[in-house]
Amino acid sequence: MSLTITLVQSTLHWESIDANLKMFDEKLLDLDNTDVIILPEMFTTGFSMNVESLAEEMEDSKGIVWMQEKAKELNAVVTGSLIIKEGENYFNRLLWVEPNGKQCHYDKKHLFTMAKEDLHFTGGTEKLIVDYKGWKIAPFICYDLRFPAWCRNLEDYDLAFYVANWPAKRSFHWRSLLTARAIENQAYIIGVNRVGEDGKGFAYSGDSSVLSPSGALLYHQANEEAIYTINLSKTHLADVRKEYPFIGDRDNYSFHNTPQ
Repeated sequence: MSLTITLVQSTLHWESIDANLKMFDEKLLDLDNTDVIILPEMFTTGFSMNVESLAEEMEDSKGIVWMQEKAKELNAVVTGSLIIKEGENYFNRLLWVEPNGKQCHYDKKHLFTMAKEDLHFTGGTEKLIVDYKGWKIAPFICYDLRFPAWCRNLEDYDLAFYVANWPAKRSFHWRSLLTARAIENQAYIIGVNRVGEDGKGFAYSGDSSVLSPSGALLYHQANEEAIYTINLSKTHLADVRKEYPFIGDRDNYSFHNTPQ
């Protein structure tokens, strides 16, 4: 059993939803024969804290409508994160939108305090595990990568992916932590990061990657835009876990979220 994933490593137009949606329309124009398309973190705006003017609501969102239309058009899941307002709260929210219209979401738990993300956004409290085409998939967002307890494979997921705006000057951390997450969780790990420079002058090197369940690097691209499609093998995953059954000796624990 295989799953075909397309990584979209792209520049982003700073704080311009319309320009980004037009750009991704063009980038995905000729794409076909894939199961899941992964876009970067905050793919409609860049990593902005200007939430009051950029946030969209779940019921009236250009970004989500675009994702729904693109998923149906390409017959593939479209996923990535956006700035979403719900009530009085703002979320860095990853949407998972399927071709049949079904959708679910994950709110970024670990907010990046160095950029004061925690002062503008509300953190999520629940992991998301998606069952799709016989695969269990766990989505995460950027800074979550630094927290192995949160990302620990307690649910026997087959694949975890991280969408990101991860700065170039810490690219070594990004690459190293993606590898660590693959090895310790015995799962495929995918990281999709942006490239270029944002409106605050921060540079991004991309370094989008695919890691095997044993930590082998299956794909890596830095410093330029790229669209890459790869087939992941469930048989290979099972073989790795059978030969090296480390995941069976993991610690079992649960998170207890307390009010802030």
